[in-house]
Amino acid sequence: MTEKMRCELISWTEIERLCRQLAMLIKNSGYRPDIVVAIARGGYVPARLICDYLDLMSLASIKIEHYLSGASRQEQALIRYPLCVDIENLNVLLVDDVNDSGDTLKVAADQLQSFNPEQVRIAVIHNKAVSDFPVDYHARKVVTWRWLIYPWAVKEDVSSFIQCLAPRPGTLEQAQKRLKEEFDINISLRQLKNVYAFMDPEPKEQRHERP
Repeated sequence: MTEKMRCELISWTEIERLCRQLAMLIKNSGYRPDIVVAIARGGYVPARLICDYLDLMSLASIKIEHYLSGASRQEQALIRYPLCVDIENLNVLLVDDVNDSGDTLKVAADQLQSFNPEQVRIAVIHNKAVSDFPVDYHARKVVTWRWLIYPWAVKEDVSSFIQCLAPRPGTLEQAQKRLKEEFDINISLRQLKNVYAFMDPEPKEQRHERP
């Protein structure tokens, strides 16, 4: 029997808490970045929050393609949009949401080093124990592997998992139950309705008739 794939749905409240914790770790370490570089797309939100907490105005990005929707991924992490700013002799903070395989971070860090910065340090919200690529800062260590669904990717990831359900659920309640059973996703009916609003066709909510 195939082991069930485990997922964890992360809330906006949890993201704010973890990013504040991550920024405090950076501050307390004494590292003072001149610029923050977000790995697009997952690093956008945490990078912006860290800029806010650390009073940093310089924010750039680099787009690495590796993971696709859901937990599927390409064989190699590739640079889609390279860094377009000068970071020579600057202290750089590279930010992403998660260190999973480490492939994305390695590709990004290698490219940044080619621009001759003074120093590059790496910060992630979640650092998975399966990765052998080291980061300098993380807010939470994930010992038991699971797929993390961030609030900025709920529609993208959950709809991908729904597509894997056969037969397709006919109601929101059925979809909620199946997602829990097959992927360990705890999602509210309100969130599911928002996901289905951008999918076709949209199942109906189960109606309970009065006797």
